[in-house]
Amino acid sequence: MNIENAKSQMRKGMLEYCVMLLLRKKACYTSDIISHLKKADLIVVEGTLYPLLTRLKKDGLLCYEWRESTQGPPRKYYSLTAEGETFLSQLDEVWNDIANSVSIIHASSFGGEG
Repeated sequence: MNIENAKSQMRKGMLEYCVMLLLRKKACYTSDIISHLKKADLIVVEGTLYPLLTRLKKDGLLCYEWRESTQGPPRKYYSLTAEGETFLSQLDEVWNDIANSVSIIHASSFGGEG
């Protein structure tokens, strides 16, 4: 198995959660979201992010508003809806459970068992 492929699959699975975490604090423009993800070494391109944002909006987890820009046309800023906040809180619990499970398994020694 290719490690880059495995890494990519793991990141795809976390992307929705990470985007929602970014939007928990404040509304963001797509370029801002990409910039924050790059800083965290979760590099994505607009072609990956736009379908995700569209799906989250369609699911009622995000909304957006148009804001004027000093650098061109108005920009679409995304934020969490009340339903999105609730869903993100649930994702926090799921993430903590998964991280705990992985930590337990990582710390375990399976030598001699089986």
